[in-house]
Amino acid sequence: MFEGFTTTDIETSGARIHLRHGGSGPPLLLLHGNPATHVTWHRIANRLAERYTVVATDLRGYGDSVGPEDGGPRHENYSFRAMAQDQVEVMRALGFDRFYVAGHDRGARTTHRLCLDHPERVLKAAVLDILPSQYVWTHVDKKWATDSWHWTFMIQPAPFPEQLMAGVPADWFMRFKLSKNGRGLDFFPKEVFDEYVRCFTWKTIHASCEDYRACATIDLELDNADIERGNMVKAPLLVLWGRHGAVAGKGDVLSIWQERTELPVTGAATESGHYVPEEAPDDTYDWFVRFFR
Repeated sequence: MFEGFTTTDIETSGARIHLRHGGSGPPLLLLHGNPATHVTWHRIANRLAERYTVVATDLRGYGDSVGPEDGGPRHENYSFRAMAQDQVEVMRALGFDRFYVAGHDRGARTTHRLCLDHPERVLKAAVLDILPSQYVWTHVDKKWATDSWHWTFMIQPAPFPEQLMAGVPADWFMRFKLSKNGRGLDFFPKEVFDEYVRCFTWKTIHASCEDYRACATIDLELDNADIERGNMVKAPLLVLWGRHGAVAGKGDVLSIWQERTELPVTGAATESGHYVPEEAPDDTYDWFVRFFR
Protein backbone atom coordinates (compact mmCIF):
# COMPACT_ATOMS: atom_id res chain seq x y z
CA MET A 1 0.00 0.00 0.00
CA PHE A 2 1.13 3.54 -0.81
CA GLU A 3 4.33 2.34 -2.43
CA GLY A 4 6.64 5.27 -3.13
CA PHE A 5 4.71 7.63 -0.86
CA THR A 6 6.42 9.77 1.77
CA THR A 7 5.14 9.47 5.35
CA THR A 8 5.33 12.53 7.58
CA ASP A 9 3.66 14.57 10.31
CA ILE A 10 2.77 18.25 9.99
CA GLU A 11 2.02 20.52 12.94
CA THR A 12 -0.99 22.73 12.36
CA SER A 13 -2.24 25.51 14.63
CA GLY A 14 -4.42 22.99 16.47
CA ALA A 15 -3.15 19.45 15.87
CA ARG A 16 -0.40 17.19 14.59
CA ILE A 17 -1.55 15.65 11.32
CA HIS A 18 -0.14 12.35 10.09
CA LEU A 19 -0.13 11.83 6.32
CA ARG A 20 1.28 10.19 3.26
CA HIS A 21 1.93 12.03 0.01
CA GLY A 22 3.22 10.96 -3.36
CA GLY A 23 2.87 11.21 -7.11
CA SER A 24 3.00 14.22 -9.40
CA GLY A 25 0.54 16.55 -11.03
CA PRO A 26 -2.32 18.64 -9.62
CA PRO A 27 -2.73 18.29 -5.83
CA LEU A 28 -5.52 15.98 -4.65
CA LEU A 29 -6.30 15.80 -0.93
CA LEU A 30 -8.00 12.60 0.29
CA LEU A 31 -9.89 12.51 3.61
CA HIS A 32 -11.17 9.37 5.36
CA GLY A 33 -14.14 8.57 7.59
CA ASN A 34 -14.94 6.99 10.95
CA PRO A 35 -13.59 4.64 12.29
CA ALA A 36 -10.92 4.46 9.60
CA THR A 37 -7.69 6.25 8.71
CA HIS A 38 -6.07 7.52 5.50
CA VAL A 39 -5.53 3.82 4.63
CA THR A 40 -9.16 3.81 3.41
CA TRP A 41 -7.75 4.99 0.06
CA HIS A 42 -5.35 2.03 -0.30
CA ARG A 43 -7.07 0.57 -3.38
CA ILE A 44 -6.77 3.70 -5.51
CA ALA A 45 -4.04 5.92 -4.02
CA ASN A 46 -1.22 4.54 -6.16
CA ARG A 47 -3.27 4.73 -9.35
CA LEU A 48 -4.25 8.31 -8.58
CA ALA A 49 -0.60 9.16 -7.89
CA GLU A 50 0.12 8.49 -11.58
CA ARG A 51 -1.98 11.58 -12.41
CA TYR A 52 -2.02 13.71 -9.25
CA THR A 53 0.07 14.69 -6.25
CA VAL A 54 -1.93 12.68 -3.73
CA VAL A 55 -2.07 13.76 -0.08
CA ALA A 56 -3.85 11.31 2.24
CA THR A 57 -4.17 12.47 5.85
CA ASP A 58 -5.51 11.21 9.16
CA LEU A 59 -8.12 13.63 10.51
CA ARG A 60 -7.22 15.22 13.85
CA GLY A 61 -7.42 12.63 16.60
CA TYR A 62 -7.87 9.73 14.17
CA GLY A 63 -5.20 7.24 13.10
CA ASP A 64 -1.77 8.55 14.03
CA SER A 65 -2.87 12.20 14.08
CA VAL A 66 -3.09 13.88 17.47
CA GLY A 67 -5.68 16.50 18.39
CA PRO A 68 -6.37 18.39 21.62
CA GLU A 69 -7.25 16.30 24.67
CA ASP A 70 -9.90 18.87 25.54
CA GLY A 71 -12.63 19.14 22.95
CA GLY A 72 -13.60 22.57 24.23
CA PRO A 73 -16.76 23.75 26.00
CA ARG A 74 -18.76 23.46 22.77
CA HIS A 75 -16.66 20.65 21.24
CA GLU A 76 -15.28 23.23 18.82
CA ASN A 77 -11.82 21.64 18.83
CA TYR A 78 -13.27 18.70 16.91
CA SER A 79 -15.66 20.60 14.68
CA PHE A 80 -15.47 20.20 10.93
CA ARG A 81 -14.33 23.81 10.84
CA ALA A 82 -11.28 22.89 12.92
CA MET A 83 -10.65 19.78 10.83
CA ALA A 84 -10.93 21.77 7.61
CA GLN A 85 -8.46 24.34 8.93
CA ASP A 86 -5.97 21.54 9.59
CA GLN A 87 -6.17 20.44 5.97
CA VAL A 88 -5.67 23.96 4.62
CA GLU A 89 -2.55 24.30 6.75
CA VAL A 90 -1.26 20.86 5.72
CA MET A 91 -1.66 21.64 2.03
CA ARG A 92 -0.04 25.05 2.47
CA ALA A 93 2.92 23.41 4.23
CA LEU A 94 3.29 21.10 1.23
CA GLY A 95 3.26 24.10 -1.11
CA PHE A 96 -0.35 23.99 -2.33
CA ASP A 97 -2.61 27.02 -1.94
CA ARG A 98 -5.34 25.56 -4.16
CA PHE A 99 -6.21 21.91 -4.61
CA TYR A 100 -8.75 19.21 -5.38
CA VAL A 101 -10.28 17.44 -2.37
CA ALA A 102 -12.28 14.24 -1.90
CA GLY A 103 -13.67 12.89 1.34
CA HIS A 104 -15.57 9.85 2.54
CA ASP A 105 -17.91 9.85 5.57
CA ARG A 106 -16.45 12.25 8.21
CA GLY A 107 -13.85 13.27 5.67
CA ALA A 108 -16.67 14.22 3.31
CA ARG A 109 -18.22 16.40 6.03
CA THR A 110 -14.83 18.02 6.51
CA THR A 111 -14.71 18.53 2.74
CA HIS A 112 -18.14 20.20 2.80
CA ARG A 113 -17.01 22.60 5.54
CA LEU A 114 -13.73 23.25 3.73
CA CYS A 115 -15.71 24.33 0.66
CA LEU A 116 -17.84 26.70 2.75
CA ASP A 117 -15.02 28.22 4.85
CA HIS A 118 -12.24 28.26 2.24
CA PRO A 119 -13.81 28.56 -1.22
CA GLU A 120 -10.66 30.18 -2.59
CA ARG A 121 -8.70 27.00 -1.81
CA VAL A 122 -10.93 24.37 -3.41
CA LEU A 123 -10.69 23.80 -7.15
CA LYS A 124 -13.16 20.90 -7.16
CA ALA A 125 -14.58 18.69 -4.41
CA ALA A 126 -16.01 15.19 -4.09
CA VAL A 127 -18.10 13.83 -1.20
CA LEU A 128 -18.66 10.08 -0.83
CA ASP A 129 -21.71 8.47 0.80
CA ILE A 130 -23.03 11.33 2.90
CA LEU A 131 -25.87 13.81 2.91
CA PRO A 132 -25.32 17.27 4.44
CA SER A 133 -25.12 17.03 8.24
CA GLN A 134 -27.88 19.58 8.77
CA TYR A 135 -30.16 17.61 6.45
CA VAL A 136 -29.44 14.41 8.38
CA TRP A 137 -30.26 15.95 11.76
CA THR A 138 -33.50 17.47 10.47
CA HIS A 139 -34.74 14.31 8.72
CA VAL A 140 -34.50 11.73 11.48
CA ASP A 141 -36.73 8.66 11.31
CA LYS A 142 -36.84 5.18 12.82
CA LYS A 143 -34.79 3.56 10.06
CA TRP A 144 -32.04 6.16 10.34
CA ALA A 145 -31.96 5.84 14.14
CA THR A 146 -31.63 2.07 13.77
CA ASP A 147 -29.01 2.05 11.02
CA SER A 148 -27.01 5.01 12.34
CA TRP A 149 -27.20 4.27 16.07
CA HIS A 150 -23.63 5.48 16.62
CA TRP A 151 -24.64 9.08 15.83
CA THR A 152 -26.78 9.34 18.94
CA PHE A 153 -24.66 7.02 21.07
CA MET A 154 -21.34 8.83 20.54
CA ILE A 155 -22.77 12.27 21.31
CA GLN A 156 -23.58 11.30 24.89
CA PRO A 157 -21.57 13.15 27.57
CA ALA A 158 -18.00 11.98 28.18
CA PRO A 159 -16.79 9.54 29.27
CA PHE A 160 -19.88 7.35 28.91
CA PRO A 161 -19.52 6.27 25.25
CA GLU A 162 -15.72 6.28 25.46
CA GLN A 163 -15.71 3.89 28.39
CA LEU A 164 -18.13 1.49 26.71
CA MET A 165 -16.29 1.54 23.38
CA ALA A 166 -12.94 1.01 25.08
CA GLY A 167 -14.41 -1.69 27.32
CA VAL A 168 -14.45 -4.32 24.56
CA PRO A 169 -11.53 -5.56 22.43
CA ALA A 170 -10.78 -3.20 19.55
CA ASP A 171 -10.89 -6.12 17.10
CA TRP A 172 -14.41 -7.08 18.26
CA PHE A 173 -15.75 -3.54 18.06
CA MET A 174 -14.21 -2.92 14.64
CA ARG A 175 -15.68 -6.12 13.22
CA PHE A 176 -19.13 -5.14 14.49
CA LYS A 177 -18.91 -1.52 13.34
CA LEU A 178 -17.45 -2.12 9.88
CA SER A 179 -19.91 -4.91 9.07
CA LYS A 180 -23.05 -3.21 10.36
CA ASN A 181 -24.39 -2.54 6.87
CA GLY A 182 -24.66 -6.29 6.28
CA ARG A 183 -22.06 -6.51 3.51
CA GLY A 184 -19.40 -8.31 5.52
CA LEU A 185 -15.69 -7.55 5.76
CA ASP A 186 -14.25 -9.30 2.70
CA PHE A 187 -13.36 -6.04 0.97
CA PHE A 188 -11.03 -5.11 3.86
CA PRO A 189 -7.65 -6.85 3.38
CA LYS A 190 -6.25 -8.21 6.63
CA GLU A 191 -3.46 -5.63 6.77
CA VAL A 192 -6.01 -2.82 6.36
CA PHE A 193 -8.37 -4.19 9.00
CA ASP A 194 -5.42 -4.71 11.35
CA GLU A 195 -4.36 -1.10 10.80
CA TYR A 196 -7.82 0.15 11.75
CA VAL A 197 -7.69 -1.99 14.88
CA ARG A 198 -4.19 -0.75 15.78
CA CYS A 199 -5.34 2.85 15.63
CA PHE A 200 -8.49 2.30 17.69
CA THR A 201 -6.95 3.58 20.93
CA TRP A 202 -8.39 5.74 23.70
CA LYS A 203 -7.05 8.80 21.86
CA THR A 204 -9.00 7.94 18.74
CA ILE A 205 -12.10 6.83 20.63
CA HIS A 206 -12.27 10.11 22.56
CA ALA A 207 -11.51 12.22 19.47
CA SER A 208 -14.17 10.46 17.41
CA CYS A 209 -16.77 10.96 20.13
CA GLU A 210 -15.85 14.65 20.27
CA ASP A 211 -16.20 14.74 16.49
CA TYR A 212 -19.76 13.40 16.74
CA ARG A 213 -20.61 15.70 19.67
CA ALA A 214 -19.43 18.67 17.62
CA CYS A 215 -21.56 17.52 14.68
CA ALA A 216 -24.67 17.70 16.86
CA THR A 217 -23.83 21.10 18.39
CA ILE A 218 -21.38 23.65 16.99
CA ASP A 219 -21.37 22.13 13.50
CA LEU A 220 -25.15 22.21 13.32
CA GLU A 221 -25.14 25.85 14.41
CA LEU A 222 -22.60 26.71 11.71
CA ASP A 223 -24.59 24.84 9.08
CA ASN A 224 -27.81 26.63 10.02
CA ALA A 225 -26.01 29.98 9.89
CA ASP A 226 -24.70 29.21 6.40
CA ILE A 227 -28.20 28.32 5.21
CA GLU A 228 -29.59 31.55 6.62
CA ARG A 229 -26.85 33.58 4.91
CA GLY A 230 -27.12 31.68 1.65
CA ASN A 231 -23.52 30.50 1.87
CA MET A 232 -23.28 27.58 -0.56
CA VAL A 233 -20.60 25.38 -2.07
CA LYS A 234 -19.07 27.34 -4.92
CA ALA A 235 -16.72 24.70 -6.33
CA PRO A 236 -17.83 22.00 -8.78
CA LEU A 237 -19.09 19.08 -6.68
CA LEU A 238 -19.05 15.34 -7.33
CA VAL A 239 -21.34 13.18 -5.17
CA LEU A 240 -20.93 9.39 -5.04
CA TRP A 241 -22.84 7.01 -2.79
CA GLY A 242 -23.37 3.30 -2.27
CA ARG A 243 -26.44 1.83 -3.89
CA HIS A 244 -26.67 -0.62 -0.99
CA GLY A 245 -25.96 1.86 1.81
CA ALA A 246 -28.12 3.98 4.07
CA VAL A 247 -27.69 7.19 2.04
CA ALA A 248 -29.45 5.65 -0.95
CA GLY A 249 -32.64 5.30 1.06
CA LYS A 250 -32.81 8.88 2.24
CA GLY A 251 -34.18 10.49 -0.92
CA ASP A 252 -32.89 12.01 -4.15
CA VAL A 253 -29.23 12.38 -3.23
CA LEU A 254 -28.22 14.69 -6.06
CA SER A 255 -31.23 16.98 -5.55
CA ILE A 256 -30.50 17.27 -1.82
CA TRP A 257 -26.92 18.30 -2.53
CA GLN A 258 -28.00 20.62 -5.35
CA GLU A 259 -29.81 22.74 -2.77
CA ARG A 260 -26.42 23.40 -1.09
CA THR A 261 -24.36 24.26 -4.17
CA GLU A 262 -24.16 27.08 -6.72
CA LEU A 263 -23.05 24.95 -9.69
CA PRO A 264 -24.75 21.83 -11.09
CA VAL A 265 -23.89 18.73 -9.06
CA THR A 266 -22.69 15.57 -10.79
CA GLY A 267 -22.45 11.99 -9.55
CA ALA A 268 -24.19 8.64 -9.19
CA ALA A 269 -24.63 5.56 -7.03
CA THR A 270 -21.91 2.92 -7.09
CA GLU A 271 -22.36 -0.84 -6.63
CA SER A 272 -21.31 -0.73 -2.99
CA GLY A 273 -22.42 -0.16 0.54
CA HIS A 274 -21.11 2.64 2.73
CA TYR A 275 -17.39 2.09 2.18
CA VAL A 276 -17.32 3.31 -1.41
CA PRO A 277 -13.52 3.68 -1.93
CA GLU A 278 -12.91 0.16 -0.64
CA GLU A 279 -15.98 -1.62 -2.02
CA ALA A 280 -16.05 0.07 -5.43
CA PRO A 281 -12.47 1.24 -6.07
CA ASP A 282 -12.64 1.05 -9.86
CA ASP A 283 -15.82 3.13 -10.07
CA THR A 284 -14.38 5.63 -7.58
CA TYR A 285 -11.14 5.93 -9.53
CA ASP A 286 -12.93 6.34 -12.88
CA TRP A 287 -15.20 9.05 -11.49
CA PHE A 288 -12.26 10.90 -9.93
CA VAL A 289 -10.23 10.85 -13.14
CA ARG A 290 -13.18 12.18 -15.17
CA PHE A 291 -14.07 14.82 -12.61
CA PHE A 292 -10.70 16.10 -11.41
CA ARG A 293 -9.45 17.35 -14.76
